[in-house]
Formats: sequence, structure tokens, C-alpha cells
Amino acid sequence: MTNNWVDIKNADVILVMGGNPAENHPCGFKWAIEAKKTRNAKLICVDPRFNRTAAVSDQFVQIRSGTDIAFLAGVMNYMLTNNRIHKEYVANYTNAPFLIKEGLLLPGDNDGLFSGFDPQKRAYDKSTWAYEMGTDNFVKVDMTLEDPRCVFQLMKKHYSRYTAEMVASICGCSKEDFLKAAEMISSTYAPEKAGTIMYALGWTHHSSAVQNIRAAASMQLLLGNVGRPGGGVNALRGHSNIQGATDMNQTHTLPGYLKMPKPEWQSLKEFIDATTPKKLRPNSMNYWENTDKFMVSMLKAFWGSAATTENDFAYSWLPKMDRDYSWVYIYDGAYNGIVKGVFSFGMNPVGNGPHSKKMVQALSRLDWLVVAENFETETASFWKAPKEYDPPAAAQIKTEVFMLPAANFAEKDGVFTNSSRWLQWKWKVVDPPGDAKADQEIIGRLVLKLRELYNKEGGKLPDPVVKMAWNYSNPVSPNLEEVAKEVNGKVLEDFTDEKTKVDYKKGQQVPGYAVLRADGKTLSGNWLHSGYYTEAGNLAMRRNPVDDSGGLGAYHNWAFNWPANRRIMYNRASADLNGKPWDPKRPGIWWNGEKWVGDVPDYKPDYKPEEMIGPFIMNPEGVGKLYAVEMNEGPFPEHYEPYETPVDNPLHPKVSSNPVTKLFKTKMDVYGTRDKFPIVCTTFRLTEHFHYWTKHEAILNQLQQEFFVEIPEELAKEKGIKHGDRVKVSSARGSVEGKAMVTKRIRPLKVAGQTVWQIGFPIHWGYAGKSVGPLANTLTPTALDPNSSTPEYKAFLVSLDKA
Repeated sequence: MTNNWVDIKNADVILVMGGNPAENHPCGFKWAIEAKKTRNAKLICVDPRFNRTAAVSDQFVQIRSGTDIAFLAGVMNYMLTNNRIHKEYVANYTNAPFLIKEGLLLPGDNDGLFSGFDPQKRAYDKSTWAYEMGTDNFVKVDMTLEDPRCVFQLMKKHYSRYTAEMVASICGCSKEDFLKAAEMISSTYAPEKAGTIMYALGWTHHSSAVQNIRAAASMQLLLGNVGRPGGGVNALRGHSNIQGATDMNQTHTLPGYLKMPKPEWQSLKEFIDATTPKKLRPNSMNYWENTDKFMVSMLKAFWGSAATTENDFAYSWLPKMDRDYSWVYIYDGAYNGIVKGVFSFGMNPVGNGPHSKKMVQALSRLDWLVVAENFETETASFWKAPKEYDPPAAAQIKTEVFMLPAANFAEKDGVFTNSSRWLQWKWKVVDPPGDAKADQEIIGRLVLKLRELYNKEGGKLPDPVVKMAWNYSNPVSPNLEEVAKEVNGKVLEDFTDEKTKVDYKKGQQVPGYAVLRADGKTLSGNWLHSGYYTEAGNLAMRRNPVDDSGGLGAYHNWAFNWPANRRIMYNRASADLNGKPWDPKRPGIWWNGEKWVGDVPDYKPDYKPEEMIGPFIMNPEGVGKLYAVEMNEGPFPEHYEPYETPVDNPLHPKVSSNPVTKLFKTKMDVYGTRDKFPIVCTTFRLTEHFHYWTKHEAILNQLQQEFFVEIPEELAKEKGIKHGDRVKVSSARGSVEGKAMVTKRIRPLKVAGQTVWQIGFPIHWGYAGKSVGPLANTLTPTALDPNSSTPEYKAFLVSLDKA
């Protein structure tokens, strides 16, 4: 989330797409209603269903699930064609002027493919996508934006195919509804206007997830809406700590989004050289050039005094990622006998899917499984799966299962890091019941026991465990304030900062990531969170309700906002080249003649405007990227059909679906075709339920008691289905049954000249708990986003029958 929940009240236009905050984020959605009440903001909802957000919107557009990129690309074509872009922002704060090398082919000229595709590898050689470099080793630019090989002109050409007619043909909406929405969204191109986007799992749970969000970011950059109060691209994180979990690590990143080492980077120097970007323009701040400081400080947090200059700060003890270790690959590895054991902490892979039947089979082939949970979930009891999940006979399953009862969120303290990037401390309400332990005690006991075994019996590589820094006052159950101090960072040896001349003493908490060092004199468990537990104390505990931002809702003394307590990221872009706010009534930061003031600057505070340092300090370009070579299927977002689709792609039928979608090859990994499964299906969530958790609570289940399937009235009539009838929904992977909810909320769509039906159902049930029902992910395919490896949960093919 570039901005924060409260800031949504500052928007003139709010696009809700890929989310349903009225239902799934009801506390946060009040700020969208506040914008409507106090600013007369326009709310646009684009979704496959007329949902509760749509019910209070000014404009609703129903689209086919999986066609979001086509819609956004159409809006960008409308903006570029009608000159509804913030031209000064685009020219100076994006890579629109950057020149691209000769040889790039766009999908419109190449049957749906960018140049460089290798059909045998199902991957791209990206060499033709590269910037054109000058003799000074910086990217060449054309500030007039007229050169045919500049990003701006290539972008205009690329999106020109997304006419209103084409968008209607792909998405299934009417041309008139699309144009009305495009006009409202693009109205914020005027400098004194600001618009925001609110999205959630409706974008991220697609096999086009990353490019969905790239398209949204590109649109906001063209409108000049990034870095500004009332603007931004705002990810609505569901669980209270999903943002914090992502910040701490993913399968491909270390804490603070440092890259995970690869086998070819055997030394720390090789890692630093490979992962530290070089400036692409002379006015780029390129803040990732501090990668060495962040990395060494993290290694010192991991291994303390055992991490020394002589042993490369114990870099060799980090695992090296030789393949994709993300969610679906873990369980594909288990299915294939490669993964022998799994710790599942607060996760439910059988429920989470995709392809729940394969998940059951995968767990059946493990040597051991440890589940730390509040309740006995489907994963903890996978051998009890009903016959419709095709489980092996329990007697044939060799997996040894350990169930560790764990404390829930109210039974432990610590930090919640929420959508707004706020680190907010929470206090334990009550002790966990019975034998349940807090996570840190479960982990602490494991660490101590593993150390004992390594010391007693030896092992192939004991050092990472035996020499781990575990210096807590209670090593069995570490105090989380001690852990918080470690995450923030501290001084290990006295030093004087070379730039500020400030002295720092051993044992002192660092004031923020700017003082971290690459010489081993500081530690920090996560540079990005540094600054929240300083010598001033635990700033995540702050609860000062005074708005110190002139009514904009920044609340700088409420909790702590990474990075550096900054409430809006990229906020240098909220002011023009001279440092004056685009909208004086909603200033982000501004130049007062001596320094930048307002929000905490996402910028060096004393950079003068005339120095023209780029506002996007983490990018080596120094600017926002309308064109990104990092993406695996193309530098511009392009509409590709979901892997299971009812139609050929109207843009390029020869390359209908994404050519680099990640697929799997076991006998269980089957994919449906439109002749057998002609209906588009999607999944969603309910206010009354929390993921797979609340079905274990009898009282909460009374609010929404059973699984159901939303079916358009016209389709129900065609199938002879009445409201309340029991229906069967089948995909190539399995079937689920539930009651029919016959509704006007989903309409038939006219796609590529034919009628396409959509249905949907909520995800919340399963065979474990007080209220049982089918697992939604029995139906979802193992088709993954080629960048993030996210499964396709939101657009797949099914058949529908009366049960």
C-alpha cells in the first residue's frame, strides 16, 4: 500500500477493482465513504459480481473474471488518445522518456508475443527489451517524448489496440459502461485532482497477478497519482499481519526484500555485486546501493559474534535457492517424493490449495508433518479426508503427524503490520488454553532441542543452528520486545557516522536504517522496519490520536509506519519540479527553501529541487516504471486469457493464454477445456467468515451456515435450477456440491460474440470443524503467475448441474 487507510478520504476518485472492501475490509472502507461524503468523490467498482461495494458506487462495470488487464489497458488507451495524462509528471517522474534498443517487437506486431520468446524453454530472452545506453553508461532519454523508441511512444502503440470495442469484446461489459468509467477514472489527470486504487486478492489471486498490479501502477503514473495524498496503488491486506509476514521474508526474498542467494553467488561479494543495482540515470538516488549495509547487518542479527569479516559474515550459512520453492512447488515436491517433511505454522495447504485433492496426496507422501494451529484443520487431519477427495487408505499413509496447539492472536503480544504499513503493537489479552503455546515458544523449544541434538550427534552442517544468535533472556520463549529491538537494530561497536559526524555507542538502538553499516558494527533483523524501536522506546506502541498533518490524516505519532515513519511512499512526487505541491490543499511534502517538510520525505531532506534527483529513490532509474524488463512475460502488461478460458483471445487467438504460465506435469495436474467445462467460475469471501478459521466456531457459523453457489437467473432457468436447489459444480480436478443462490448480481456476458456465463462461491468451508462443507480449492488449477508463482484461484472453467 503506497498510502494508508485514512488517506483514502483525500481522494477525488476511488477505483475499487480486484477487491470488495465493503464486505472484506468493512472497517477500512469507511474512508471511501468519508471521501464520498466530504469531497463528493466518485467511486467506481469493476468486478465480476454486483457486490456490496458496487451497491454504494457511482459506477459499476461487470467484467469477466481474468480480464482486468484488458480493462486497465483500455483506460490507458483512452487517456493517451484523449491527452488525459499529467504530462509534466509523466515526462519527469516516469521512464516515459527512456529509449529502448532497436529490435523490440510488441505483441500487436508479433502474433501476441514480445520479441525473444523461446517455445522450447517457454521463456523469454529479454535482451531486446533492454534500455539503449549512452557512452556515459546511462540510459538515453528524449524529454520531448517524440522518439518512436521512447517508452511513451511504444506505450501508446502497445495500448492502441485496446479500443472501447475491444475492451467490451474481451471483458464482456458494454462499450458505454466502459467509456463512462474511463472518463471518471481519468478525470484525475489534472494536477489539482487525485485518485486512488483499492485492490486485494481479486488481483493477486490470478495467474496474471503481477501484471494486473503493474497495469494499475502504470495507469496511476500516467495520471500523476502516485506519491500524493488521495492517490496511490493501495493493496488491502486481509489478515492483520500479512504485510508484516511479507516484509519479513518470502520464498524468494530475505527480510526487507533482500534477494535470496542463488548457488552461483558463493561469496558475499558475489551476492552484493549481483543484487546491488547500478544507477541508470545520473540523477538517480538508487537507494538499493546500500544493499551491503542491509545484508551485513541482517547477517549479524542472525549469527552475532559468529559472523565475522573473516568468514564473510557467515554468508555461506544462508541457503542458496536452486529452484522455485514457492507454495505450489513445495507440495508438488512432496507429491513427487522430493520434500520429506513440512512445518505448517498457521497455514492450511489442503484448504488453501490449489487442487485440494493433490494436496491430500502430497501430504500422504511425506515422512513427517508438523502442524502448529489453534484448531485441528484439514491439513492436520488430512488422512480423514472424505471419499470425494480421493484420499489414500489411512493404513497406507506413512506420514507421521505432530499437532502442536498454538496461541491465537489475542493470546500473544507483538506487532501487527497492517495494510497501511503501520507497525502497531498489540498486547496479550488472555493466556492460551491448555497446552497451547505462543509461536516464539514453539520455535524456541525447537531451536534448543535441535542444538542439543547437533551438539550430541553432529551433522552435515551444524553451524547455522548451533551458532545462531539466540541471546534472549528467556531462550525457551523469547520476549517479543527483545525480538523487536533486534529487528530494529543496534550498535555492536562504537563508531562515528562519516556523513553526519554523530557518535554511536555499543549497545545503543539505531535510530533508523540510514546508520546501518557493512563493516559488522551494526545489526538489524530487517532494515525496512528499522526505526520503530529506538532509544526513544517502542514506537509501535504509540497511540496519539492527534492529526498533525492539517487534516490529511497522517497521524505521525500513531504507531510506526515503515519506512522511516513515512505515511506516503514516493512523496517527492507530490510536488512539482520547483518543490511546490501539485495541489496546495493536499500537500505531501514541499520545499521550504532549506529542506523538505510535511510528511517524512521519501527523499534526502536537503536535496534542492534544482538538483532534479528522481523521486522514486529505490529504482535505479530514479523514476516510476511504465516499462519494466523485470517481468517474465513482457515489459508492458498484455491481456492473456486465463489458462482455462471459454474463448480464444480476441487480440491474438494464436497465443491465447500467457505463454510462460507455470504449469505442472503429474497425472493429477489436469486442465479443463471449454467443450466439457463451458462456465467461468470465481471465488470470493464473506464478512461473516475469516478464511478457514471461523467454521470452527459454532456462534459465528450461525451468521452464514452453509456453502452456496451464486448463479445468474438466466443460467439457472436454462439448467432448471431453482433458488435453494442443491447443485454440483465440477472442474477437471473434482466436484463440489451446495445450495443454489439464484441471483441478479451476476449477469450473462457477451464475449467475443458469444454468451459467456459466470458463477462463483465463497471459500470458507472444509471437512474439519463445527460447520463442514466442500473445499472451494478442490476445483482450482495448478497454473501459476510466471513472476510470483501465485495460483489461479479466480478464473477457471467448470460445469454446472442440478445435484
